Amino acid sequence: MMINSIDYAELAWQQGDPVSKQFDDVYYSLLSGLAESRVVFIEQNDLVARWAACADAFTIAETGFGTGLNFLLTWQLWRECYAWQNIEKNISKNNVLTFISVDKYPLHFNDLRYALNQWPTLTRYAEELFVKYPSLTVGENYFEFDQGQVRLLLYIGDINIWLSLLNHRINAWFLDGFAPSKNPEMWSMPLFTAMAQLTHKNGSFATFTSAGFVRRALIQAGFVVKKTPGFAGKREMMRGWKKI
Repeated sequence: MMINSIDYAELAWQQGDPVSKQFDDVYYSLLSGLAESRVVFIEQNDLVARWAACADAFTIAETGFGTGLNFLLTWQLWRECYAWQNIEKNISKNNVLTFISVDKYPLHFNDLRYALNQWPTLTRYAEELFVKYPSLTVGENYFEFDQGQVRLLLYIGDINIWLSLLNHRINAWFLDGFAPSKNPEMWSMPLFTAMAQLTHKNGSFATFTSAGFVRRALIQAGFVVKKTPGFAGKREMMRGWKKI
């Protein structure tokens, strides 16, 4: 049963960085959330190289919108890549970035603004998000940016419900829930099974965790999984792709 009002995140702050009271966990590395987002999600999914060679639309799905940092960085890099340059030169109008994210406990607008204001390189993108974010409602929220070339579908509610309703083909996944030990609902077998069904045949995933039960569940769901060195001294993280 869907809730009728948004259940917002309850936060504590550590030197300007948000920490979830619901899950007793950080939203990103306190060393550098921006660097972590780039290393874990952008680089491990090989996004810039894939965009440069891609003549069609690209769809990313994320488990946990949080502060929106991953979305803003992805949007920024999309504009800088070869595919976006072609759009601006009117060579192709088919290159559309669709970013799908699900969050059960979104941030209050003032908390979102406070968290994102520490990343000046993303200010241009954050300001556009700030215009639209206050209209957030339970269920599907559809926002367009850059004349419709960047599309954000932000779902507020239970991720297992919303994944079962999606009909998109996903090119890359950002598995970015809180730590599996803190929030196991975001790392469940039903979620990974739904994820595999939605993933394009060449689709990939990346995540900061290397938890054994997550790796085994992803393999069982139909993904090839590879461990790689983790961010900021963390021993390992995982990346992979759908098994053909």
